[in-house]
Amino acid sequence: MWWYWLAEHLSLGLHIPDGFLHAPIALLWWVPTVIAIGVATRIVQRSFDERTVPFMGVMAACIFAAQMLNFPIAGGTSGHLLGGALAAIVLGPWAGMVVMTCVIALQAILFQDGGIVAMGANIFNMGVATAAIGGWLARPLLIRNGEWTTNRARIGLVAGIAGWLSVMVAAALTSAQLALSDLPATIVFPAMMSVHAIIGIGEGLITAAAVLVLVGARPDLLTAGTPTADTGRRTIVVGTILAAILATCAPLASSDPDGLERVAEDTGFIERATDAPYQLLPDYTIPWLGETSLSTIIAGLIGVMALIGLIWGLAIILRMQSTQRSNG
Repeated sequence: MWWYWLAEHLSLGLHIPDGFLHAPIALLWWVPTVIAIGVATRIVQRSFDERTVPFMGVMAACIFAAQMLNFPIAGGTSGHLLGGALAAIVLGPWAGMVVMTCVIALQAILFQDGGIVAMGANIFNMGVATAAIGGWLARPLLIRNGEWTTNRARIGLVAGIAGWLSVMVAAALTSAQLALSDLPATIVFPAMMSVHAIIGIGEGLITAAAVLVLVGARPDLLTAGTPTADTGRRTIVVGTILAAILATCAPLASSDPDGLERVAEDTGFIERATDAPYQLLPDYTIPWLGETSLSTIIAGLIGVMALIGLIWGLAIILRMQSTQRSNG
C-alpha cells in the first residue's frame, strides 16, 4: 500500500532544506516568524529577569542535544524530540519561542540542518507553533496563581498531550508548505499526519517525563518560570552536564534515514534541494574527522556550548536595552 510505503520512509525530519519550498512560500513564512519572534523578544525584555537566563540557556542546550538522539519507531523510520512544547511549559510561551529560535537558527547556520531561506518556515513550524501549544494550552492548565498543580497525574497527562499535539501541528504546517510548493496534498498530508501520530507519542512521553522530573526535583525552578536567585550557578552546571551527556550519546541514535530526504529521493523532487553556500559542521560532524562517533560527539558539544553562549549574549543585549529604556 502506498500509505505503508510512505510511512516507512517518513520521520520527524521537519528541518526543511532550501529548494524544497518554492521561494515565494519560503519567503512568505518569514513574515509571521519575524513578527512572532519580535513580539516574543520584546515581551521577554520587558519582563527580563537575570535569574531566568541560566535556565533558558541550559534548556536550549538540552533540547539541541536531545534532538540529536533519533529514536526508532515501526517501519524502519525514526523520530526525535522537537522540544518546543517542553520549553514553553517550563519557561512560558514567549521565552520558549526565543529558546527554540536560537536552537533552530544554530542548527541551520552552524550545522546546515535545514535551509537558510527556509529557516523562517522551520522556526515557525518547530518553534513558534509548538511553543504556542505548550505555553498557551498546556501551561495554564498546570499553573494557577503562579503555583504549579501538585497533581502529578494531571501534569503528566497535560504535558504528554501537549507534546503529541505539538508534533501534529508542526507536521501539518510542514505538509501545507510542501503542498503549496506543488507537491500532491493528497499524498503528503495523509502520510505525514498518520506517521507523526505515532512519532508524537514519543514526544509526549519525553515531554511528560521531563516536566515531572523537574517538578519533582526542583519545583523552585518552575515557579512562574522564575527560578530563585541562588539556583543560577547550579542550574548552569547541572544543565550543561546533562546536555553534554546527551550529546555524547548521539552516536547511539537510530541510523534510520531522515524521512523527508528519503521521500524526496524516491518521489523525484530531491533535485529541488540546493546545497548550502558554505559548510561549517555539516550533518553534526567535524569535517576533518569524517563521519565518526568522535566527530559527532565533538560537534554536539560545540553546539551545546554555542547555544549557552548565544542565550547569554542575547541576555546581555536585552539587559542593556532594558536599562537604557529605564534610564530614558
